[in-house]
Amino acid sequence: MTTSQFWDAQAASFDDEPDHGLRDPWVRDAWARLLLPLMPKPGASVVDLGCGTGSLAVLLASAGHDVHGLDFSEQMVEAAKAKAAAAGVAVALATGDAAHPPYPESSFDVVLARHVLWALPDPAAALGEWVRLLRPGGVLLLVEGRWSTGAGLTSTQARELVLQVRADAVITPLDDEALWGRPIEDERYLLSS
Repeated sequence: MTTSQFWDAQAASFDDEPDHGLRDPWVRDAWARLLLPLMPKPGASVVDLGCGTGSLAVLLASAGHDVHGLDFSEQMVEAAKAKAAAAGVAVALATGDAAHPPYPESSFDVVLARHVLWALPDPAAALGEWVRLLRPGGVLLLVEGRWSTGAGLTSTQARELVLQVRADAVITPLDDEALWGRPIEDERYLLSS
């Protein structure tokens, strides 16, 4: 099974996790409180790399931002399109590889990736690609973690990777159960740069 086939198979049930679907208003509001203050300006141009079913892309578009979403899985992108249509917002969604996003240099004010960096074969190279997409003064936002399964990146690992391509890397622990719809015991964080 290829990577895209794996994620295609996950698409139908992906939003069942509270932090994936953001169906619960409590969880959705927690993500809005986390992300919206980090947008550099009203109507910021944002790309959500590895957007999955588009929950964060739709959240940001609903707040008035110009959002693009990219995911490796065609089924995830189709689910994201349906979610954007149901919310009555425009999100430019495409199928593609988050490690090699097909956008021109300096295209976005914000590059957002949630639970993507850890899964890439060459995270350092991907970060170089992502930073290339940022306009001057742009913001890189990574939601990552080191999960109880042992998968993922510690905040120290992610910070070291980002500092190879950016001058700063601020770690904010994401231990508020409102973000996840339940208490968590593993390491989850936001890295902003």
